[in-house]
Amino acid sequence: MKALILVLAVVGTAGAAVGYAQSGMDVLKSKGCLGCHEMDKKKVGPAYKDVAAKYKGDAGAEAMLVGKLKEGKGHMKISATDAELHAAVKQVLSTK
Repeated sequence: MKALILVLAVVGTAGAAVGYAQSGMDVLKSKGCLGCHEMDKKKVGPAYKDVAAKYKGDAGAEAMLVGKLKEGKGHMKISATDAELHAAVKQVLSTK
């Protein structure tokens, strides 16, 4: 029984160290993006549906937008991991 508890504790610790990916919407909420943007209408920044329409079919859009968010060029700099930024941008670009 003690061995089972030890194994579960080790596995749980390893999972916490690796971390779990957040959904794009979770990132948008947790990083405060929804304070300036909405899905379907302009707020301080453009509506996400307008951003998605602008970059529809642009294969390099995701990388370019992630770069802008990381570097703070044309948008305030966002403190997030690459995985979080990619998840958020994918969510925005999938908006209809």
